[in-house]
Amino acid sequence: METLEHLDFWRLLAGLGIFLFGMFMMEESIKLLAGRTFKTLIRRFTATRLRGVFSGIISTAILQSSSAVSLMVLAFAGAGLMKLANGLAVMIGAKVGTTMTAWIVAVFGFKFEIETFALPVIGIGGLGLIFLAHSTRYVNVSKLLVAFGFLFHGLDFMKTSVEGLATAIDIAALPELGLGVYFLVGLLMTAIIQSSSTTIAITLTMLYSEMLGFSGAAAMVVGANVGTTITVLLGSIGAIQVKKQAALGQLIFATSTAAITFLLLPLLSHLILDLLGFADHVVLGLALFNTLFNVLGAIMFYPLIPRVSTLVQRCIPERKLLHLTRYIDNTSPEIAEAAIEALRKEVVNQGGWSVDFIRMTYGVDLAERARDQVTYDDLQRLHAEIFTFYAKTQAQSMEEEEARHLEPYIRASRSIMNATVNLYEQHQELAGFRHEDHEFIREAWRRFLEQLTLVGEIMDKVGAEPDRDHAVMLRKAFLAVEEADKQFIGACARQVAGQKIREQDVTRLLMSNRLFTQSCRMLVLSLQSLMNTT
Repeated sequence: METLEHLDFWRLLAGLGIFLFGMFMMEESIKLLAGRTFKTLIRRFTATRLRGVFSGIISTAILQSSSAVSLMVLAFAGAGLMKLANGLAVMIGAKVGTTMTAWIVAVFGFKFEIETFALPVIGIGGLGLIFLAHSTRYVNVSKLLVAFGFLFHGLDFMKTSVEGLATAIDIAALPELGLGVYFLVGLLMTAIIQSSSTTIAITLTMLYSEMLGFSGAAAMVVGANVGTTITVLLGSIGAIQVKKQAALGQLIFATSTAAITFLLLPLLSHLILDLLGFADHVVLGLALFNTLFNVLGAIMFYPLIPRVSTLVQRCIPERKLLHLTRYIDNTSPEIAEAAIEALRKEVVNQGGWSVDFIRMTYGVDLAERARDQVTYDDLQRLHAEIFTFYAKTQAQSMEEEEARHLEPYIRASRSIMNATVNLYEQHQELAGFRHEDHEFIREAWRRFLEQLTLVGEIMDKVGAEPDRDHAVMLRKAFLAVEEADKQFIGACARQVAGQKIREQDVTRLLMSNRLFTQSCRMLVLSLQSLMNTT
């Protein structure tokens, strides 16, 4: 109990809180500054497994969150935009990239007087938040500066809070807990905090204060690397099979790397401390260990990615696909008249499935509908089947009058898919409006739901009677979408004129409304082009 008197508990807790807040702010500000760029990087530059690894390394080193990158991978894999093997490659790279945080903390957090740069950075960033509030980009840059300062200010609090305790404890007198216990501590801390970087920073602090030996600290770091997979596992709960497969693949990589590292831990410790001369610089040595075992794990695991992909697909087999098509399955493309009509009705059916999916995503009640729940992957497959049928029909000889119907129908199918993608990708941004402090922003979410409900009801009526001429109803629906857009812009203008809302919030609302309105407009216009007027 006497030794606990040397521990400034509240300073330690404050330091942990400030550090976590700094990590959170840093991730959020970087995402806002360049999140779309890195989404594009992860989505496009993964044509091969090797490029996937480097995409994961670069993205995570800059975004400072392997969990964020891994969750992006789950989203892209679930949407069918990334192969499972390439997704696993990105996750492997993310494990290597996240070690950059340990290097930043080890180099800057213990080699310099933290207050000499942490406090000025916080001050400059804080002033930027006030005086540069007119620019969203500069606000996010200011947040990044504040976050960086908080990161090290929190680390300084944690470091100084345990220094007194470290001097009062005889490390040699402590019982040998075993490396397995340290591993579990690192795993559990990361699972609770949801940040391996924070766990590693705490471990570096304890190692610097001589509360831990190098082997125990190394075991905690290995546990933290396994614990960070918990976030990805949680993100896969209730998801489609490919997301679960990707999460399981990452878990296999993390646990197998941890097992091999434990077997090689004496050898790695000897290499780093003795052969490379880090015995007098154990904090830097631990950062090197963190990078080294993740790189070695990636090198060993890389050739096994195809086999692991096959393994997880066997462990979590794909569910039986929904049968979405209703008209083209039993229609021959060789019979032009029947094929064209089947194509038209199938695109109407596609619209019904797509709007059902969007309403389900946005939480609009579909209790009265009897349809099965459809996924984004299902919609992509349906769109591909429609296009295949269109291509086969187009290849047949037909009259000019018949052929002229094909192009509007396939354009309608593409427009429906495009609108669906836009609304799906926009959901997270719009859903965040529900929790804003400003009543007008919360009201915007309700406006969007009302507009989506209107389009859904129109789609239901057209789908129930695809042979009926719905031109008048669709014209009214189009005018209703346009009127909703006009009213929303007018409401935003009144808010700005009355200085009731910040300019950056208005810009965000107007851009969201623009994309949402365009998507709803596209759905209605697609239905109009599908009406059989011949």
